[in-house]
Amino acid sequence: MAFETILDEVDQLHSVGTRLEGLAEEHPPVTRELLTIAGNVRSVATVLAVLVATKLKGGDDLLPPALKAI
Repeated sequence: MAFETILDEVDQLHSVGTRLEGLAEEHPPVTRELLTIAGNVRSVATVLAVLVATKLKGGDDLLPPALKAI
């Protein structure tokens, strides 16, 4: 279904954020900027997860565990 596809993208975005954090550690001149971008990417992933949970699926059973506590 459509919501599963979007949740796959949420996972991919979280992976991108993790990879950007790794790059930030390896490249000190741009650490702050990469960490900012990583945070923004994770924020977009969170918005997509909430969208799926509230609009497409109608519940929070699809939210990642970290977001269920919010």
